[in-house]
Amino acid sequence: MAKVKSLADLKKMKEQLQSKVDLREKGEDPESRVQIKVAMATCGIASGAKTVMDYFLEELDKRSIDAVITQTGCMGYCYAEPTIEVKLPGQEPVVIGYVDVKKADEIIEKYIKNGELVDGIIPMNYNTIDNQ
Repeated sequence: MAKVKSLADLKKMKEQLQSKVDLREKGEDPESRVQIKVAMATCGIASGAKTVMDYFLEELDKRSIDAVITQTGCMGYCYAEPTIEVKLPGQEPVVIGYVDVKKADEIIEKYIKNGELVDGIIPMNYNTIDNQ
């Protein structure tokens, strides 16, 4: 464990430990919460996914929206980075592309709060293969 040399070090350690506890508690029943996955592969990071993830972390907390925000690898939509997947409780997930901070705010206000679809949803373009 790191040595605590100042009050700032202690506060930073408290924040890190609290975020781990929060994630653990929220992870027990993720289906009852808004779930957001931010694609953080190289193409996503280069396109600004870190800024988008930080924005979601801050804003959802400020607005008291119970959500679990995680990062994931490539979703296969490199042309539309940064991309995120949003799953509202009891609904199918949607993938949204070209997400910047302005778009993230629109997603929170329209889709997460009111269930209104927003521009930028990437349609699922795969087929299921049945093993017969």
